[in-house]
Amino acid sequence: MTGPTTGSSDTTALAEETAPPSPPVAHRLPVVSTYHGVTLTDDYAWIRADNWQEVMRQPQELAGHIRDHLDAENAYTKAMMAHTEPLQETLFKEMKARLKEDDSHVPQPDGPFEYFPRFVKGGQYAQLCRIPRGGSQGDAQVLLDGNAEAEGKSYWDLGATAHTNDHKLLAYATDDKGSELYTIRIRDLATGQNLADEIPDSHGSLEWSSDGRTLFYIKVDEHQRPLFVYSHVLGTPVSEDKLVYEEKDSGFFVGLSSTQSQKFILIDIHDHDTSEVHLIDADNPAAGPRMVTPRRVGHQYSVEHHGKNLIIATNSNDAEDFRVVIVPVAAPEEANWREIVPHKPGRLILDVSVFQNFVTRLEREESLPRIVVTPIKAGGSADGFFDLSGEHSIAFAEEAYALGMSSGYEFDTTRIRFTYSSLTTPAETYDYDMATRERTLRKRQEIPSGHNPADYVTRRLLAPAKDGALVPVTLLYKKTTPLDGSAPLFLYGYGAYGIAMPAAFSTARLSLVDRGFIFAIAHIRGGKDKGYRWYTDGKLKKKKNTFTDFIAAGEHLVSEGFTTRGRIVANGGSAGGMLMGAIANMAPDLFLAIIADVPFVDVLNTMLDKDLPLTPPEWPEWGNPLTSKDDFDYIRSYSPYDNVEAKDYPHILALAGLTDPRVTYWEPAKWIAKMRALNTSANLVLLKTNMGAGHGGASGRFDGLKDTAFNFSFALEVAGLGV
Repeated sequence: MTGPTTGSSDTTALAEETAPPSPPVAHRLPVVSTYHGVTLTDDYAWIRADNWQEVMRQPQELAGHIRDHLDAENAYTKAMMAHTEPLQETLFKEMKARLKEDDSHVPQPDGPFEYFPRFVKGGQYAQLCRIPRGGSQGDAQVLLDGNAEAEGKSYWDLGATAHTNDHKLLAYATDDKGSELYTIRIRDLATGQNLADEIPDSHGSLEWSSDGRTLFYIKVDEHQRPLFVYSHVLGTPVSEDKLVYEEKDSGFFVGLSSTQSQKFILIDIHDHDTSEVHLIDADNPAAGPRMVTPRRVGHQYSVEHHGKNLIIATNSNDAEDFRVVIVPVAAPEEANWREIVPHKPGRLILDVSVFQNFVTRLEREESLPRIVVTPIKAGGSADGFFDLSGEHSIAFAEEAYALGMSSGYEFDTTRIRFTYSSLTTPAETYDYDMATRERTLRKRQEIPSGHNPADYVTRRLLAPAKDGALVPVTLLYKKTTPLDGSAPLFLYGYGAYGIAMPAAFSTARLSLVDRGFIFAIAHIRGGKDKGYRWYTDGKLKKKKNTFTDFIAAGEHLVSEGFTTRGRIVANGGSAGGMLMGAIANMAPDLFLAIIADVPFVDVLNTMLDKDLPLTPPEWPEWGNPLTSKDDFDYIRSYSPYDNVEAKDYPHILALAGLTDPRVTYWEPAKWIAKMRALNTSANLVLLKTNMGAGHGGASGRFDGLKDTAFNFSFALEVAGLGV
C-alpha cells in the first residue's frame, strides 16, 4: 500500500487513524404484533435467538448473525474504553489489595466437626473445609476445592451443598455455563472421590434424608422453571429417581429447605405473593410430602418445627408485616393456628429460627434491623409457649447499618451467629449466647491495604417523594469531600420483589469515594425497607413510585447541596436495571450517566411471552398484560424499551450475560440498539455482553472485581475523575 503524496492527504490520513470507531448500527427488521387492539412494532426482535433454550445449555449454538452483532458491540465498547484500561488496572489492584486473599469464614459447628469455606492466596474460588470440633483451621480437611473444580472453565459456580448427618457424604451442585442449570455430584469424604451418582440439569437445591441414603433435589422443565421435586436413592440409576412433587401451575416455582430441627424437609411452592409448604418426614423419606395448609392468593407463610408443633410466620388475618403462630404437626391446617407473636404494623418480621430452647426473629422497623430472642418455656407446649420475661433484642446505635443472622447447623444450642457492618464499618462476625446474652467477636473483616472508618462519614437522609412519602437515603463520603455541590454522586437503587438494600460495608466502593464521589443508596418503594407496605406501594399499578422515588432521592441530594443536577451517576441491576431504563426516559437531565447491570428493560415483551422462564411467576409483581388490558397499558406506559424516544440521553453503559436465564441477553441488546438509534446527545451508549456468563457476571472473585473496575472506570471517566 503506497503512502499519501501531499500534506493535505497526510492530515486526512492522520485524522482517520485517530478518529473514534463508529458504533454498531443494528439493522431494523420490524416484527408486528397486536394485543388488546394495540399494534406493537419491534424493530430489533431479531436479536432474540429462536433457540434460546439450547443456547442456555450450549452457548456455541447462538446464531452467527446475532453473535456477530454482540461481538461488534463488545469490540466498540472495548475501543471506546481502551484509554481507561490503565485506570481499570489501578482500580482492580487497589480493590484486590483490600481483600484478604487467604481469608476464611468462622467455622460453623455441627456435631463432631466444624464446617467453613476459605480462600487461598491467588485462588478465584473458595475451598469447602472442615475441622474437628474445637480444632485448628491449620488442620483443615479440604472437602471441595473450587479452584481445582473450575480449572479450564471460563465460568464455574457452586450452588447448594449438604453433608449427611453421619458426615460421610457431601452432595454439591455446580454450574459451568452461567445458565443456572446445575449438575449434582456426591463425594465420599473419606476417600475424596465422587460416587457414580450424577444428576444433570437440576436447579441447584438439595436436601438429605436423616439416614443419608436419599437425596431430594429439584429439576426444571423445558422452559427452565423449577417445578419438580425428585428423590434419588444412593446407588440406583438416576433414571429411576422418584417424582415426589410436581407443580402444575407454571406461575409457581418450588424450593427445598429443611427445618432447624432437621426433622422435616420443606417443599416451598411460591410466587411473589402466595406460598404453600409441604413437609417430608426426614426419618421416613419414602412416605411422601404432606401439605401444611393450601395456598390462597396473597397468603404467604414459612414453617419451622419444635417438638409436636410447627412455628409459622404468616401474613394471614391482615398481618401485613407478619405475625407468628403455633400449630400441632398432626393437624397443621390454618384453622388450628394460634398466635404467639402478634402483628405490629411497621415492624416487619423477616426471618424466624427455632431452636430447642429459643426462638429468634430478624425484624426491621424504621428501616433498621434487629434480632429478637425469646426463650421457650420448659416442655414447649402450645399453651404459654414463650417465656416473655426473657425476651430481648440485639440492635446497634449507628444511623444506618446492616445486620445478618445465621442459625448454623445445630438445633440444641444456645448460640447464634450474626454479622454487623455499616457503610464505614467493615463486617464483624459475632457468636451470641442466647442464654447468657454474651456476644463474642469471632472475626473482624481485615482490609490488608488499610482502612480508617474515622476518615468517612455515613448519613441517613429522608427525601420527600412525589406523593409526600419519605424515602430513606444512605450516604457515604470522605470527611474531606466538599459538600458544596461540586462532588459527583453515585446513586444506587433496586426497588423490586420486596428486597431491601442493606447499608452494608463494601471494600470496592471505597475506590469511588476516595476519588471524590459521594456514594448513596436510595431505599425506594418496591423493597421492604420500611415494611411490607413499602413493597406493595412499588409494584403492579404502583410501580412508577419506584422510579419517581429514585428521581426524588436524586433531586433531594441536589437541593441539599451534596451534588448538582447532571452530576449523578445512577446504577442498578436486574429489576434495578428496569429502574435505570425508566429514569433515563423520565429524567435524563438529572443524570450524568447510567450504569445498568443485566437490566430488565424489555418489560412488556417479556411479560407477553409466557414461555420465558420467569414470566408466569412475575405476573403478580408486574401484572399480566396477556389477560388484562389495564396491565398491558400500564406496563407499556413505563417499559423502558418501549419508551425510548428521540431526546438527549446521559451516558449509558449496559452489561449483559449471554446465558442469563433471568434477564435474557437480548433485553439490554435491543435497548441499546434502540437507544443508539434515537439518542440525540453525543454521549456514550455502550453495551458489554459477557459471552461466557449469566446473570451474576464473572464467577471468580478476582474476575468479578475486574467487572467492577470496568464499571467504576466508566463512572470516573465521565465525571472527569479518570486519572
